[in-house]
Amino acid sequence: MSRTVNWAGKPAPLSGNAVRPGVKAPDAVLKMDFNTEVPLSGTTGRVRVVSVTPSLDTGTCAMQTKRFYDAAAQLPDVDFIGVSCDLPVAQSRFCKQENIDPERMRFLSDYHRRAFGHAFGTYMDSVGLNCRAVFVLDRDDTVRHVEYVVETGTEPDYDAVLHSLHAIA
Repeated sequence: MSRTVNWAGKPAPLSGNAVRPGVKAPDAVLKMDFNTEVPLSGTTGRVRVVSVTPSLDTGTCAMQTKRFYDAAAQLPDVDFIGVSCDLPVAQSRFCKQENIDPERMRFLSDYHRRAFGHAFGTYMDSVGLNCRAVFVLDRDDTVRHVEYVVETGTEPDYDAVLHSLHAIA
């Protein structure tokens, strides 16, 4: 079954299978920097919010990231991970510009192989980026919440994400 989101008002098909609540999260290798690869499975053991954005250099992506960064301050037992296809240096620049502490919200890049996008079904082949999405993973890598944002220019449902976090705790 073909899945799509809207990118700039036009349908953008997503590659990979949709991830659903209740399943084990797929693994994917991402880049922390140009030399360091990090498997998503290497973050197991804590509750995680994986905030996926097409590019941090856009307004909606910046708003989403800052909103989850602010939530991270209130939820010290939850790890917040930002995933985008931006190069690691661009992610680092964004953090410096926005005063985001990478210890509070970790950023991982999917630029190299697009492994996350294919594993989680967020990769828009026609655009070359991941769509906007949010995943909540419990301590054992079970997916507890999924949102693929249909209109990539809109923000995710933050209340639903926070509600799912409270249900896990």
